[in-house]
Amino acid sequence: MSRIGRLPVTVPAGVTVEIAENNKVTVKGPKGTLVRELPAEMEIKLEDGKVVVTRPNDLKKMKSLHGLTRTLINNMVVGVSEGYEKVLEVNGVGYRAAKSGNKLTLSLGYSHPVEMIDPEGIETVLDGQNKITVKGIDKEKVGQYAAEIRDKRRPEPYKGKGIKYADEVIRRKVGKTGKK
Repeated sequence: MSRIGRLPVTVPAGVTVEIAENNKVTVKGPKGTLVRELPAEMEIKLEDGKVVVTRPNDLKKMKSLHGLTRTLINNMVVGVSEGYEKVLEVNGVGYRAAKSGNKLTLSLGYSHPVEMIDPEGIETVLDGQNKITVKGIDKEKVGQYAAEIRDKRRPEPYKGKGIKYADEVIRRKVGKTGKK
């Protein structure tokens, strides 16, 4: 049995879960609404404030879809009740971030500033000039946008310059030594 798949998803107060045909799940909460169509083979039921996912048989594909479906529903419930956020740090001399409206402007040592517009449902908040917090209710979109920001200048292993996640550890390398 899928250990994750068989765990029921508890629905907190203030969150409503609706299951339509074709496993179209709508989750409404204080932070917003998320809609997602989940694999049709899975059976999703709402039982006394808990969402239970069951699978039809023990084929390998069904086993893998079981845990995935449960996790996706759980991520939606957590998203509309608490929201998700990822923190990025900009390190390097002259590297900085600025925000105007929904446009994020990054100065990363290129000949031009890099401009990024926040996607729908995602918000970026600056803390000083070198801390970017990406917030939203959809875990997938938050992670994707944070990865896109990081890709503009990945951290390099010698001085650690670039954009990194706040919890990321950069493996440092020793630079070359001068000849005597």
